[in-house]
Amino acid sequence: MTGAKTALEWLASAAPDPGACRREWERSPLGTALLPAGKAWDVVILPDELGCPTLDVVTRILARPGPVLVDVDHARMGFLVPPGTAAGWLGTGIRTAGAGTWIVVPYPGRSTGTVRWLVPPDGLGTLTDLALLELAMHEAAADLARERRN
Repeated sequence: MTGAKTALEWLASAAPDPGACRREWERSPLGTALLPAGKAWDVVILPDELGCPTLDVVTRILARPGPVLVDVDHARMGFLVPPGTAAGWLGTGIRTAGAGTWIVVPYPGRSTGTVRWLVPPDGLGTLTDLALLELAMHEAAADLARERRN
């Protein structure tokens, strides 16, 4: 459980009050807390149709990508990327969460509710490199387009 504890500390450090964040995780029946984006990470949010193949491409290149969330109710995936990414993002159909936005974050190491970790945080602050994510998205989109033509 050391990895989950370290991940918990890293995630909670983004909260205005890390102690309150940990208490919220413990008290929430879904095991989630709201955390601000833009401090320790931003989030690039993809529809599952693009997110799943993008994650496949990223994991072919990297043994350990940055954290990835999935919202099964809304069929979306969120890749945690370096702070500041959202402010400069120019992508059609892709949403971002950066400074001034809050995201639902599940307790690391638990699988409750509809928002879950596909790739949990490592506690070291590893994030997905934006250039790699963009290349992976392009490759995944091209693969999807080829599949639709066939």
